[in-house]
Amino acid sequence: MKKVAFICVHNSCRSQIAEALGKKLAGDVFESYSAGTEIKPQINQDAVRIMKGLYGIDMEQTQYSKLITDIPDPDIAISMGCNVGCPFIGRAFDDNWGVEDPTGKSDNDFLRIIKDIENKILQLRDELKTS
Repeated sequence: MKKVAFICVHNSCRSQIAEALGKKLAGDVFESYSAGTEIKPQINQDAVRIMKGLYGIDMEQTQYSKLITDIPDPDIAISMGCNVGCPFIGRAFDDNWGVEDPTGKSDNDFLRIIKDIENKILQLRDELKTS
């Protein structure tokens, strides 16, 4: 099974959402990991609250902020968005999803971004199923 890593600078919001949704929606097709080049002491609390409400996923129980060196070498590395600058992970990214960071924004912004990540996870799952 392929290992997919979702990478952000801080591994506290978008990449954590992608890891959680990857495990829930595509765990039969690929293994999901998230990581960053820096870590935060906790996952974004708005993301935790909204993901728990939408999907019943408690990211604080199943995930934590990790550095790239803390996860297995991925087969596929996806940047969640390089608006400020892509983190260096020792190799090129396979894709840049360009997902906006919802930190500090409204619940509606979080919902829109979570739905965008969900759609991208499902698309990746379908692509890997047929490859």
